[in-house]
Amino acid sequence: MRTVALPGISAFVLIAPCLLFAQQQSTTAVSPALTNAPAQQQQPTNPGSRTPTHEAVQQPATKPQVSAAGPQPKVPQTPKEVAWQILDTACTGDKTSDRATAIRVLGLMPNNAKALKLAEKALKDDKPEVRSAAAAALGDMKSRASIPKLRAALDDDDPLVALAAAHSLELMHDDSAYEVYYEVLTGQRKASRGLIASQTSILKDPKKVAQLGFEEGIGFIPFAGIGWGAIKAITKDDSSPVRAAAAKVLAKDPDPAATKALADAVGDKSWLVRAAALEALAKRGDASVLDTVQLYVSDEKDAVKYTAAAAVLRLMAIKEKKGQK
Repeated sequence: MRTVALPGISAFVLIAPCLLFAQQQSTTAVSPALTNAPAQQQQPTNPGSRTPTHEAVQQPATKPQVSAAGPQPKVPQTPKEVAWQILDTACTGDKTSDRATAIRVLGLMPNNAKALKLAEKALKDDKPEVRSAAAAALGDMKSRASIPKLRAALDDDDPLVALAAAHSLELMHDDSAYEVYYEVLTGQRKASRGLIASQTSILKDPKKVAQLGFEEGIGFIPFAGIGWGAIKAITKDDSSPVRAAAAKVLAKDPDPAATKALADAVGDKSWLVRAAALEALAKRGDASVLDTVQLYVSDEKDAVKYTAAAAVLRLMAIKEKKGQK
């Protein structure tokens, strides 16, 4: 079979690519919307011919960079801001000892609303060390507005908190404080349920006794000049330092029941309690207990003997003065 050349077809093969290229160029010229935006930006234009709308599209505003970690906290600038940041961090931290210490020192700011708010909030802390620190701080502030909250703290499940609240209430001359001290001395509370007496283990732990006496502000030094003797007794005695402190505070309790409780306490086996009870009876000035006090001027413990002698002289003077009237 003979092959016949077709010149027209060869010419078409050569011309077709050219036609395709021309069609692409024509499409680009007719449909500029199909081109890429960067290609438009590369075309030189006359700045004076741009409209505000066109320019806003061509050059969008730069957005501020936001840290992936979120907004950064404000850096303290003044000494006051630095101090509050330190206290805020400690008061809300996870470490119990830090919270307790930071809350306790809030008592140094008696007229500061922020300090008062932090201390009252800490009365609800889940740790008794922090709650007791809060109760003590409110007493140092002399915050009478906090008295209802401190009264509620008298029924706290932990004796540390109840004693701290009682001490603060006593500082503000609130008689409800004496219920706790009465209970510590006698083992029973004058009203409501007794929580301190039920926690006998804490009163027999010398370390806890030291906490009750020093950290929580119940205090038992000095009474009758035997403060240092009381300190030495902590390591070898049970709850007597705390009970002695309770007796000391009951000197100011207006309830006549406190007089009987103190009169009973002068016969305690602990010389610390005997001495404190005698001193408290002398300060109360109730001459009806004179005969009881006289029994202890021959006590085997010098501190008790001396306290009894001074108490006898004071009560006799009060009795004589009343007789003259």
